[in-house]
Amino acid sequence: MTATHASREASTTPQPTVVRPYGDMTGDGMVQLSFTLPVKHDKRAEGAALQLAGKMGLSPALLVHAKAMGPSHTFFIVYGSVNHLVDLAAVEVVERDFPLLPAKDVNASIKKTLRRPLVVVGACIGTDAHTVGIDAILNIKGFAGEKGLEYYSEITVVNLGAQVLVPDLVEAAREHGADAVLVSQVVTQRDAHIHNTTQMSAAFREAYPAGEVPLLIVGGPRFEEGSAAKLGVDRIFGKGTTPGEVASYLVHALCTPTPPERKSA
Repeated sequence: MTATHASREASTTPQPTVVRPYGDMTGDGMVQLSFTLPVKHDKRAEGAALQLAGKMGLSPALLVHAKAMGPSHTFFIVYGSVNHLVDLAAVEVVERDFPLLPAKDVNASIKKTLRRPLVVVGACIGTDAHTVGIDAILNIKGFAGEKGLEYYSEITVVNLGAQVLVPDLVEAAREHGADAVLVSQVVTQRDAHIHNTTQMSAAFREAYPAGEVPLLIVGGPRFEEGSAAKLGVDRIFGKGTTPGEVASYLVHALCTPTPPERKSA
């Protein structure tokens, strides 16, 4: 069978609706997971790791790695088989509901609709000092081969950087007349990204009249894409988001004749 024939056959093979993980052979249910226990590294700690793996449904479970993390913590990797099945039909996915536009179309739409530059204020809030994500979207050098929002002639970018207090973000948004506020959150210990985001959305609702709150967008690797309404923001972007996606969403939300209902309205 030629490679082309094999590829064509694979593309036409129906996808299963129920699947099981596998490691060595199809359907063996093998998975690998890692975790840390607050115990010093000894035989008792290794036994505790295997006990936890058993309670999680791994049977049999094999301890493949254990390493002390200081005097009172141990990091483990376990490998074992699970009986659980995955129903693909029950998986909920947030689909992109706007078209991806080239830069020239983004600029043209903003110029035609707003008749002025679209103002975007971006920052990492709270104690978060990880600016790689926000810089990848805003800075002209961009990400994944795409130029950042600074590249767009009809977008004015104000990048406040890291560890910005929420009141300062609100003040900057008001000062610059922000149409949209982009916030990146990478630090997730104790759900810091959730607390910071809800605090931010509440502060903007308090500072602006109803219906005049800027578009609130957050991004980070640990956000649940379907939780925008619960957090009080308009959009959540996950890992791998490109500047072009954000620019296209800004046009979709702010430059369409009848923009979608805003959470702040």
